[in-house]
Amino acid sequence: MKKSLIALAVLGAIAGAAQAQSSVTIYGIVDTGIVYTSKAVTATGGTGSKFSVNSGVIQGSRLGFKGVEDLGGGLKALFQLEAGFNNDTGALNGQDKGATNLFRRKSVVGLGGNFGSVLLGRQTDILDDVSQWTSVQDFGGVTGSVGHNLNRLEGTRTNNSIRYNTPDLSGFTASAIYGFGEAAGQTSNGQSFGLGGQYANGPLGLFAAYYQSKLGTIGGTNASDTSILGNTSFAGHGAAGDTALKTFSLGASYQVGPARLYGNWSRTKQPLAYATTTGVLTNGGFTVGSFNNTKADIFELGVNYAVTAPLHLLASVQYNKLTFADAGSAKGKLTQINLGTDYFLSKRTDLYAFVSNLRAKDAVNPGVYGDSLGNTGNQTAVAVGIRHKF
Repeated sequence: MKKSLIALAVLGAIAGAAQAQSSVTIYGIVDTGIVYTSKAVTATGGTGSKFSVNSGVIQGSRLGFKGVEDLGGGLKALFQLEAGFNNDTGALNGQDKGATNLFRRKSVVGLGGNFGSVLLGRQTDILDDVSQWTSVQDFGGVTGSVGHNLNRLEGTRTNNSIRYNTPDLSGFTASAIYGFGEAAGQTSNGQSFGLGGQYANGPLGLFAAYYQSKLGTIGGTNASDTSILGNTSFAGHGAAGDTALKTFSLGASYQVGPARLYGNWSRTKQPLAYATTTGVLTNGGFTVGSFNNTKADIFELGVNYAVTAPLHLLASVQYNKLTFADAGSAKGKLTQINLGTDYFLSKRTDLYAFVSNLRAKDAVNPGVYGDSLGNTGNQTAVAVGIRHKF
C-alpha cells in the first residue's frame, strides 16, 4: 500500500513538472465603438455626416494562441498565432479587401533563452513594440491616418521574416528583422529589413528604430506589406528591388506623478512616389491632390493623466509635414488634435470616448477613420466604445 502511494506521488510530481514545462495560452481583444464622422465622402462625391459601428477603434479585435515549452538548459520553444477579426461584422480582418490568410496578425515559431529569442514567420518589427511610448498606446487606430500607418508605429507585418530580440540588458532591448523576398536569383526583390532599440528605466522610456522595404516582382511574393501595396501604386515606376519605403523614428516618454508625457518624430521616404493626373495613389500612405508624397516628417506630443486609478484623461497632437512628387516639390501638412477619456471598469474591461479634429492644408484630408474628404479641409470624429481583453 505504501509503495503504491509513493508511486502515485512520484507520478503526480512528474505530471506536474511536465505541465509546468509546457503551456499554451488563449487570449484576445474585442474592441468596438460607435463612431460619428463629419464630412465623409458620399456616393455622389459630396460630403455628409456618417454614423457607424467600428471594430478595433483602439486595438484591433483579435484571437490568439501562444505557447512555450521548456527544453532544458534555459532553452525554450516558442510559438504565437494571432487572427484578427472585425467585431462589427464577424468577418476576418482584411477579408473585405480580399485577404484570406487566417493568422494575418502574427504567425511565428522560434527559440528563446539567455541569448534572447529568434522567431520565424509573419510578424511585426520593433517599431510596433516601441508604440507603447506613443499615442498608439492611448488612442490606437485614431492616430493611424494622420501618420502612424505611414511610419509603421501602429504595427505593420513582414512576411517570410526572421527576427532576433536581445535579452533585457539593464533596461535596454534591441531587435533586428529581415524579410526574404523569395525571388529566385533576385535577393533584393521584395526584401525588407529593420532594426532598433528601446530603453526603459523607471519613469523614462526611449526608442530609436529604422525600417526599409524594397519593391517586389508584380504578382510575386514580397516580404513587406508595404512592398505588396507598392506593386500596384508604383506600377510602371521603378523596378523590382528598388527601395519603396524608408522610415526612421525617434521618441521618448516620461512619467511625472500621475501624468505620462511623450513626444516623437518620424521621417518616412517613398523614393518611387510619382506625380499622376489619372487618379489617387495610396501605397499605405497619403495622397495629396494627384500627388503621392515622397517624404513625410511626422511630429507628435501627448499626455495621459490619471485622475484616479481607473479614470484617465488623454490628449495628443500630430503634425505631418509632407513633400510631394511633382517638379516643384510641393508642400502640404496635416494636423490632428485628439482629446479623450478612458475609464477602466476592471483590469480587462474599459470604456472610452474620443474626439478628434484633422485639418489639411494643401493636402488631401485622409479622414480620422479613413473617410477621406477627397480635398483640402477639416474633419471631426467622435468615438464612444468598449474594449475587453481576455
